[in-house]
Amino acid sequence: MTLNVQNSAVPASASSAERPRAVVIYSGGMDSYTVLHQALKEGFEVHALSFHYGQRHSRELDVARQVCESLGVAHEVVDIRAIHGLIDNSALTNSDQAMPKADYDEASMTSTVVPNRNMILLSLAIAKAVNIEAEVCFYGAHGGDHVLYPDCRPEFVDKMNAVAAIANFSPVEIRAPFLHASKDEILAAGIAMQLDYAQTWTCYEGRELACGECGSCRERLEAFAAHGLSDPLGYETTDLAKGAGTL
Repeated sequence: MTLNVQNSAVPASASSAERPRAVVIYSGGMDSYTVLHQALKEGFEVHALSFHYGQRHSRELDVARQVCESLGVAHEVVDIRAIHGLIDNSALTNSDQAMPKADYDEASMTSTVVPNRNMILLSLAIAKAVNIEAEVCFYGAHGGDHVLYPDCRPEFVDKMNAVAAIANFSPVEIRAPFLHASKDEILAAGIAMQLDYAQTWTCYEGRELACGECGSCRERLEAFAAHGLSDPLGYETTDLAKGAGTL
């Protein structure tokens, strides 16, 4: 297993004055939760940013708040709902659209693409990084997203890095530690860090229990199954989610 995870020589015990700062785009989902902890493991003083852009539900933002509070990590929820009308032609931003109940693939999940989402969020995160003199900005793109989401592809990260190096007088590096990793490889990294994935919300729906049928739930459940583990989240009754229990 090969993960694109960069390690820092800065000891975790270093004081905040000695540690380099990093901005982490933190949605509250499984991938960004792992990235958040990876940045902490690398010794960064983390400033987490979550965004309310009018997504279908805000449950993941509540989860993000709770995690950052428990970790003592600086956290902001940035309200950019004013742009909702620019990006509302997606099942993730328009609750009138039916949510696909299928595995991740281009044919079934195209309706979940939010136009230009990561470029928007990264632009704001870069501004935050410059403002607090952070040299690195993390986000959770991974290999499983490449087929569907253009702004999760390696080419996008390369181009954003080129722009982030010249957009301000202070260059910022964009890091996607799991850019070439699968979902089960991300989970493996989290297991190695002894992370509790009950503290995440991945489902595209915002009901009391995860639906177990949307592409995001299916990919997550398959990752746990690949490791012979049960997902600690509760799911509505589905074949994939049978046996969901405690990690």
